Amino acid sequence: MSRLYKRLSVIVFSLIPHTIIFLYLLRYIFSLVIDSMKYKITGDNLQLVTVELSPGEKVYGEAGTMVYMSSNMSMEAKMRGGLLKAIGRKFAGETIFLTEFAPTEGEGIVAFGGSAPGTIKPIELAPGREFIVQKDAFLCAEDTVELSVEFQRKLGSVFFGGEGFILERLSGEGTTFIHACGDFVEFDLQSGQKMKVDTGCVVGWDGTVDYDIERVKGIKTMFFGGEGLFLTTLRGPGKIIIQSMTLHNLASALAPFLPSAKGTPDTSGSSGIVGTLLKETIGR
Repeated sequence: MSRLYKRLSVIVFSLIPHTIIFLYLLRYIFSLVIDSMKYKITGDNLQLVTVELSPGEKVYGEAGTMVYMSSNMSMEAKMRGGLLKAIGRKFAGETIFLTEFAPTEGEGIVAFGGSAPGTIKPIELAPGREFIVQKDAFLCAEDTVELSVEFQRKLGSVFFGGEGFILERLSGEGTTFIHACGDFVEFDLQSGQKMKVDTGCVVGWDGTVDYDIERVKGIKTMFFGGEGLFLTTLRGPGKIIIQSMTLHNLASALAPFLPSAKGTPDTSGSSGIVGTLLKETIGR
C-alpha cells in the first residue's frame, strides 16, 4: 500500500509543472481573445483603419490622422512621454503633440488614415518584441504601446541607407498601426538569412534584424544600373516589411506632369544628359 501511495505521489508531483504551464498558456490565449483590439482596415490603395473602443480603452495617433469618429468619442492632444520624447518625435517626422481618443460612455469608433496612397499594417507587440519603422510610418496605437526615437548606429547606414539617421521604435504590449506609400511585402528571415533591398524601400523590421548597407558591385552597374550606389541589407532573424513604392519615387513620377511656373505641365523629364546621368547615378 505504501509503495502504491509513493507511485501515485510521484505521478501527481510530476504532473504539477505541466499543469501550471498549461494553465498559463490557456490564460494567455484567453487574454489574446478578450483583450485584442477590435479594428477593420478598409480600402485598397487609400486605406483607413477603424478602431472600436470599449469603456476604459484608449488609442492615440499622430495629430491630423483622424478621419472620423463617433459622437461619444473624446479627443485630447497630449505631449506623451514628456518634453524630451516630444522633441525626439519631432525630429523623427512626427508631431510634438499626439492625440488621444477614448469613449465617454458606451462603445465608440475612431478611424485613422495616412497622408499618401499606401498601405496600413497592424503590428502586434509583446514584451521582448520591438519593431523599428522608418520615420513618418507611425499612424496610431493602443495606449499601452510606446513610441520613441531610434538612432541609426552605423555611419554608412546614416548617409546611404535611405531610411535616414532617425527612426521610430515601437515597444510595449498591444496593437499599433503603421502606414507607408505603396503595397507591402513581408518576409520572415531566418537566423543569418539576408535580403538586399533598394534604399528607402524598407518600411520596418523586428528589433532582432540587423540593418546595414552594401555597395553595388561593378562600376558599370553602379553608375548605369539605375539602383544607385548602395543597397540596404537586412539580416535575420525577424520579420521585415518592404514597400513597393516610396513617397519620393511617387513624387518623382508625378513631377513631370504637374503644372510648372508657366502654368503648363512639364513633360520634359530630366534636364538633358547631365540630369539623366545624375538620376541614374544617385538612383530613383
